[in-house]
Amino acid sequence: MLDGVDLDVPVGAVFALLGPNGAGKTTMINVLTTLLKADAGTVRVAGHDVVTEAKAVRAAIGVTGQFAAVDELLTGRENLQLMVDLGHAKATRQTVARLLERFDLVEAADKPASTYSGGMRRKLDLAMTLVNNPRILFLDEPTTGLDPRSRRALWTIIRELVADGVTVFLTTQYLDEADQLANRVAVLDHGRLVAQGTPDELKRRIPGTHVRLRFANAAQLDAAARVLTDSTRDGEALTLRVPGDGGTNSLRTLLDRLDEYSISAEELSVHTPDLDDVFLALTGRPTEVLAK
Repeated sequence: MLDGVDLDVPVGAVFALLGPNGAGKTTMINVLTTLLKADAGTVRVAGHDVVTEAKAVRAAIGVTGQFAAVDELLTGRENLQLMVDLGHAKATRQTVARLLERFDLVEAADKPASTYSGGMRRKLDLAMTLVNNPRILFLDEPTTGLDPRSRRALWTIIRELVADGVTVFLTTQYLDEADQLANRVAVLDHGRLVAQGTPDELKRRIPGTHVRLRFANAAQLDAAARVLTDSTRDGEALTLRVPGDGGTNSLRTLLDRLDEYSISAEELSVHTPDLDDVFLALTGRPTEVLAK
């Protein structure tokens, strides 16, 4: 169930929707793609009302679900041609050839889809969605189950689509995926939007940025701890965790203070909150529960 959700997705951008099980992500996609009617409120997609102009909305969008919807008895080329034959007037045989080339499926084009790897099926599924040249693309967890190389290949394709002016509405269970791809992120929990903004804006809302210093021996650690009184000490690891904002000015001040007392660290690293931290802080649940 959705409750008072208010979204504005900019044209030509990637908008990522995050949320735990039962948050309402799939319900939202079903409403936006005219598969489910909202009880109240107004929803417009590509400038069209999803209730009174459902046909125009469907003509403007493409939808790819969590599992590749390809016919395994057909070849890759035949799967794409099937989409053309189903009535997409703008699509031609040249469209099929262009998509096979774009998705690096030319060599496998005349092989049964049953022989394709998971990544190849995903690419074919996305290519089938693009037969009608949609202006808006809904991707529901598009890289679930893919190996890291296949995931990155799909990320590249998504970036290319956005560069061509396609708007992408993405749900994902991989927060690094949202961080890599999304211009804006929204977090949905119990049917309500609990936050939205750019990935960096959301991460800045969560405290926890710090500098981690590792020292060569306990004597150096003790000396640094006496100077950096707001630090947190780990005697076993010979490290200090010093709160900061991650900026160069604060880092320079920290290093100058250590230098003033002739203290040298063996290793320095700056740690900032990521979207996992944001998700946990906003929903009170770990990211492992992310799903449809």
